[in-house]
Amino acid sequence: MMKFLSKIVFWITGWSLNANWPKGLKKAVLIAIPHTSNWDLLYARAAFYLMDIPVKFTIKKEVMVGPLGWFIKSLGGIGIDRKRIPGGRKQTYTEAMTSMLKEADELVIMVTPEGTRSAVKKWKTGFYHIALGAEVPVVIGYLDYKKKEAGIGPCIFPNGDSDAQIEEMKEFGRTVTPKHPEKGII
Repeated sequence: MMKFLSKIVFWITGWSLNANWPKGLKKAVLIAIPHTSNWDLLYARAAFYLMDIPVKFTIKKEVMVGPLGWFIKSLGGIGIDRKRIPGGRKQTYTEAMTSMLKEADELVIMVTPEGTRSAVKKWKTGFYHIALGAEVPVVIGYLDYKKKEAGIGPCIFPNGDSDAQIEEMKEFGRTVTPKHPEKGII
């Protein structure tokens, strides 16, 4: 049903796909860039349905209750449990997501490195540390509003040089046009 609705959304709005998902890849951190508009969720979610990529996104487990929780789950939401770990502290979201990826046979977690739709001076780097810790690649998902194209960009295997590799990801991001360019990748 969601795939059919996604086809309708893309047909009505004139969007196209560049479905370039790496063959055989079952686990990854997928960064969705750029993220400057609420419309990004509609087009990105539709694109992933059309590409048959079972993308998940994380949210506090406390939100995943009742009808709202069921709806979020149907869109790919998974609750994060920041349980206590040895030492008595709660695990971070990065630690929880790294554990989820390590334990799963198949899991693609979508993250927006900007962390907001507003213009930012610096990306959050948790996505990189999750991929590094779980030993999975970072795949770039993008929306180009000028071309009306949703697609998959480079697949980057973290090597520990986060500054250089994140800059490489940003360089790719600068080649696509966000809905609101003034809020785009720095």
